[in-house]
Amino acid sequence: MTTQAFSEVAQKFTRNGFVAVGELIAPEDLDHYRDIYDRFLDGDIAAGDKRSDLGSHVPCGTAPGRTSPRSCGRPRCTHRCGNSPAHTGAGPGPRADRRRRGAGLRHDDPQGSAHRGPHSWHQDAAYWIDLPDHRAVSIWVALDDAVPDNGCMWYVRGSHREPLRPHRPTSDGKNIACDCSEDEPGATCVPVRAGEAVAHAGTTLHGSRGNTTDGTRRAYILTYRPAAMIRLEREQGADHGLSDNVRQVRNSAAAEN
Repeated sequence: MTTQAFSEVAQKFTRNGFVAVGELIAPEDLDHYRDIYDRFLDGDIAAGDKRSDLGSHVPCGTAPGRTSPRSCGRPRCTHRCGNSPAHTGAGPGPRADRRRRGAGLRHDDPQGSAHRGPHSWHQDAAYWIDLPDHRAVSIWVALDDAVPDNGCMWYVRGSHREPLRPHRPTSDGKNIACDCSEDEPGATCVPVRAGEAVAHAGTTLHGSRGNTTDGTRRAYILTYRPAAMIRLEREQGADHGLSDNVRQVRNSAAAEN
């Protein structure tokens, strides 16, 4: 990435709270990532109790040949991507800031299959305790072409500069959601091709429609936050899913009164 291109990406991230960052995985490497991804989803690589479903609040069936719905695996793994915005400075905070790395998988099966429901609108920071350092960036890397009807992400421009919205548990109690929709002023869908990525801040409103097409939509998520904030959370009892894999409102600013 050239200095000028980097500067433009950083400016867009700061202004909008999200930015498309282009290709992070080369076309010749995509099959390798997809193979590992599918092994997690098929159970060949065990995710244990770190496996969960962000769309579980939406009624859906079970894919043929499966005894339970196919859901999102959330392995606590580390991935080094030298071209990621958090390393090149497009994410909030100085380039040299040491960050905690985490990763997860996001999956939308084709219509009629197990997991295809929408992912509720929310802000990631609502899941976290109140922190003095709010810097955070998540990088959504598409392993398949992502468009509105198969689950590409939607973001609300400028929402990262506004207070957290009240969040509530989804109908199944396993996720959280806030009031927002594609009709929100500034709501923007960000289609990406396989191997490309989009980054968003921890307070940016985002969600997706789910998958109403006949194809699969796979994505790989990288999350970066300052290591000092991770240590602070752990000092206060958070273990970031190692034993407690419940997603709930933890930030008092996002709690409904």
